[in-house]
Amino acid sequence: MRDVLAYTRILLLTEGHLGVFTSKTAVALLRYRGDDVVAVIDSAFAGRPLPDIIAGAPSRPILPDVAAARELRPDALFVCIHPTGGALPAEFRAQIAAALRLGMDVVSGLHARLTDDEELVRIASGSGACLIDLRRPPAERCVAAGRARSTRCRRVLTVGTDCNVGKMVAAVELTRAARARAIDARFVATGQTGMMISGTGVAVDAVVADFAAGAVERAVLDAGDSDLCVVEGQGSIGHAGFSGVTLALLHGVCPDAMILVHHAGRTHHKSPPHSPLPPLRDQWRAYELLAGLLHPARIVGVALNTYGVSDNVARDERRRIEEEFGVPVTDPLAEGCEPLLDAVLCS
Repeated sequence: MRDVLAYTRILLLTEGHLGVFTSKTAVALLRYRGDDVVAVIDSAFAGRPLPDIIAGAPSRPILPDVAAARELRPDALFVCIHPTGGALPAEFRAQIAAALRLGMDVVSGLHARLTDDEELVRIASGSGACLIDLRRPPAERCVAAGRARSTRCRRVLTVGTDCNVGKMVAAVELTRAARARAIDARFVATGQTGMMISGTGVAVDAVVADFAAGAVERAVLDAGDSDLCVVEGQGSIGHAGFSGVTLALLHGVCPDAMILVHHAGRTHHKSPPHSPLPPLRDQWRAYELLAGLLHPARIVGVALNTYGVSDNVARDERRRIEEEFGVPVTDPLAEGCEPLLDAVLCS
C-alpha cells in the first residue's frame, strides 16, 4: 500500500457533510496536513469561504465536484466522513469514480472497502489509479498478553465520555507538546483519520474482536523504545455500540496514565441510540477499574473540547471537573496541552 504521506495535492471529499462533527477527518487533515490540501469537494457548500464553515481552517476552495478541481492537479481524493456503519454513501460514489477516471488515487477509511467494489476496481485498473482502504486488519493475528507493560516508554491513552469528542486531537496535541520539550514521543494512530495524518497505525475497529487488543499491543511494542507513547483512543466505555473497541485499547495499551476527553455541555451520546451520557464519575471509575485489571492507571487530566459552546458553559464545566476530581482541565487546541503533559510525566 502506498504511503499516504506521499500525497501532497489532496482533495477532501465531504459531499453534503462538511462540518466539525460531520466530517472530522476533513477537519483533522485541514489542521494537520493543510499544506497538502488543495480543495474540498462538497456541492452543498461550493463557493463559500472554508473558514466560515470550519473555524481556523486554511483558505482552500470548496468545489462542486472533482471535475472542477482538475486545474489544481490533485494526486489523491481522500474520503473524509465516517458514517455510523461505515457504508459508502451513494452521493460519494460518482465523485470517487470521476477521480479514478482522471487517474487520481482514492484513500478511504470506510468499513465498506472500495477494493471490494467491482466497478470501482475496473475503473481504477483502466486509468492506473490506486484504491487504498485504510480499514484493513494487519496480516498478523496476535492475541494480547499484557506485553505492553514490558516496554520502557510511559504509555498514555486518551479515553472519552463519548465518540467524536476529540480523542485523536488530544493525542496528537499531547505528542506535539512533548516533542517541543525534546521528549521522544510517538503518536500511535488507531483509526483512519490518525493514519491519514501520521502515515502509520492500525484501524483497530476493523480487526476481529479476538485480535483487536493484540493489534494495539503490537503497535505499542513497536513504539516501546520511545520515552512517551501516546495512543489515540476510540469509542467510549459507556456507549453500547462502541465500548468493545475501547476495552480492546485499554487492555492492549496497558496505559500508565489516561487523559479523559469530554465535549463541554454534551449530555447525550452523539451516535444512535443517543442515550444520556453516564455520569462523569461513573465513567471515571469504570476506566480506571478496567485498565487496572491488567495494569494500574489513573486519569490524570481532562482534555475539554469547548468547540461550539458558550464561554459560560465551558467555564462552568471546567470548574466543576477541577473541583470534583482535582486534575488539570484544558482545551488542547485553545489553550495547549502543557498542564496535561505535566500530569502525564508526573504520574
